[in-house]
Amino acid sequence: MKYPKLSLLLLTFFVAYLLFAGEDFGSLHPYILSLGYAGAFIAGIFYVYSFSAAFATAVFLIIAKQHNIILAGLVGGPGSLLGDLIIFRFIRHSFADEIEKLSQERFVIHIHHRTPNILRKLLYSGIAAFFIASPLPDEIGVMLLAASRDISTRTFSILSYTLNTAGIFVILGVGAGL
Repeated sequence: MKYPKLSLLLLTFFVAYLLFAGEDFGSLHPYILSLGYAGAFIAGIFYVYSFSAAFATAVFLIIAKQHNIILAGLVGGPGSLLGDLIIFRFIRHSFADEIEKLSQERFVIHIHHRTPNILRKLLYSGIAAFFIASPLPDEIGVMLLAASRDISTRTFSILSYTLNTAGIFVILGVGAGL
C-alpha cells in the first residue's frame, strides 16, 4: 500500500460514518449522551488527533441534539487544548533535531530565501489555523507552529483554544440544526 496512513485516516472517517449514520446508534447513542459535558471534554481531546477526529466530530454532533451547545463548546475547547498541548510539547522537544535538519535542506532554504518573511509567517500561520480549527489533523497545524521559535507555549495555548473552540462550535451548530 503506497499511502497506509492516509488510507487508515480515510478508513476512520468511513467507520465513523457507519457507526453514527442515521438516528439509531444502538447503545452507543445513549451512552454518549449519559457522559454529558464530560463527554464533550473527552471528545475535545480526541478532536485534535488524526485517527480520532471523525469519531470526536460525531460525538459532538450527538451531544448537540441534547445538551446546551454553548456549554458543550466551552467544555470541549479545553479538552482540545489539552490534546494540542501534548502534540505541541512532543513536537517541540522530540522533533527539535529533525526540524533543525529539515530547515537546512536545500529546498527549504530555497523557499525560505524566495519568500518574504511576512508572507511566509502569514502563510504558515494561516495554514496552521485552518488545520487546528477544522476536524482535519491538528498535527499539521501544531507542527507548523511548534517549529517556529517565535511562538511561546502561552501564545500557542490561546490560539489552540480559540481555534478549536470555534471549530467545535461550528460542529455543534450543525448538530443542533442551526
